[in-house]
Amino acid sequence: MAEQGRCCDLAALGEQGGAPPWEKSLGTYIGCFSDDGHERTLKGAVFYDLRKMTVSHCQDACAERSYVYAGLEAGAECYCGNRLPAMSVGLEECNHECKGEKGSVCGAVDRLSVYRVDELQPGSRKRRTATYRGCFRLPENITHAFPSSLIQANVTVETCSGFCSQKEFPLAILRGWECYCAYPTPQFNLRDAMDSSVCGQDPEAQRLAEHCEVYQTPVQDTRCTDRRFLPNKSKVFVALSSFPGAGNTWARHLIEHATGFYTGSYYFDGTLYNKGFKGEKDHWRSRRTICVKTHESGRREIEMFDSAILLIRNPYRSLVAEFNRKCAGHLGYAADRNWKSKEWPDFVNSYASWWSSHVLDWLKYGKRLLVVHYEELRRSLVPTLREMVAFLNVSVSEERLLCVENNKEGSFRRRGRRSHDPEPFTPEMKDLINGYIQTVDQALRDHNWTGLPREYVPR
Repeated sequence: MAEQGRCCDLAALGEQGGAPPWEKSLGTYIGCFSDDGHERTLKGAVFYDLRKMTVSHCQDACAERSYVYAGLEAGAECYCGNRLPAMSVGLEECNHECKGEKGSVCGAVDRLSVYRVDELQPGSRKRRTATYRGCFRLPENITHAFPSSLIQANVTVETCSGFCSQKEFPLAILRGWECYCAYPTPQFNLRDAMDSSVCGQDPEAQRLAEHCEVYQTPVQDTRCTDRRFLPNKSKVFVALSSFPGAGNTWARHLIEHATGFYTGSYYFDGTLYNKGFKGEKDHWRSRRTICVKTHESGRREIEMFDSAILLIRNPYRSLVAEFNRKCAGHLGYAADRNWKSKEWPDFVNSYASWWSSHVLDWLKYGKRLLVVHYEELRRSLVPTLREMVAFLNVSVSEERLLCVENNKEGSFRRRGRRSHDPEPFTPEMKDLINGYIQTVDQALRDHNWTGLPREYVPR
């Protein structure tokens, strides 16, 4: 029925005469589809742009990740996938203009304008390629563990990755001439890699062995990408509190994908909203989000919350991260001139004490806390995230946690070249910071928490 409705709509459009505005793009317009948001078909990549969304922008993002379809919704939202939504609707229901392109159609509320991505736009980034994950022992039941397969002579990494990408699987697995597609599962979790030489045999010998080569395809693990606001207002008002630069945005990414619910923010950051943090626009006291980001540390601001996850990161790392953000945004690095100017020592002198007072205030005034060390979250992601999710009173499957682990970096990892000296701290700065580290470490122990990770000091 969806296919028939789409043909009729396109035929009716052709009778109107004149080229529709979407023909300016290099993709083919497929039609307007219903998207109720509960179980999206196009959920492989998601981002928003309240001011600059265009059809080409969305198509490029999907093409780069090897998706076939790009869907635009509500004028500013972009979704990607390899299967069309089930229900097509009349073209007139997609009536929102793209925020960054007058005359182009970008869906509507719960309506997707869907384009087939035919090719990359000129000047766009190249398509992503498969990434080698390692050599692993095959699970006992291959048929159960690997839902899809391709068996042919001379199968290559590119062939296997393309096959699995088209089927929206994040893992492409090679054993000799056999190609399998899969998700990480408890039986095949990619945590026990073997020496790569074990897999480095000729294809026939490899086929008889119990090992396989695993590659990450360009598409996302979509088992944990669907997110929504809480169906009912939360009775417990939870903060996700940290000093700036301590990984709050990354923690929000993990929490949202683990729980399936948006996080909120005490502030509004358009850059974060555009990267998919839809709760950024919601009022921070709406109680429609699973927790609320805050860097505040005064008694009044702390006692507004019923409970909090207190995220702590090594102050040396936090100070560098926040200085980079202040000078060059979420994804950039401060320039050499910033590090060599008076700006950097002034920043350390004022912000180092804030790192300490932030933790001390939350330990003193917080009503119910879960202390999470950024370094432990990095080192032992799934067990630590499991604790955080339990603290938020949400039940999560092991498969969803493995999906988060597979998508763990999100969109906010700094890229490019660091321009500053990797050790920008003077002996005087180190003395100052180490004193604050000792104070916080003792305060945590006094409140019956584990002290700071040992790698914090000495420097």
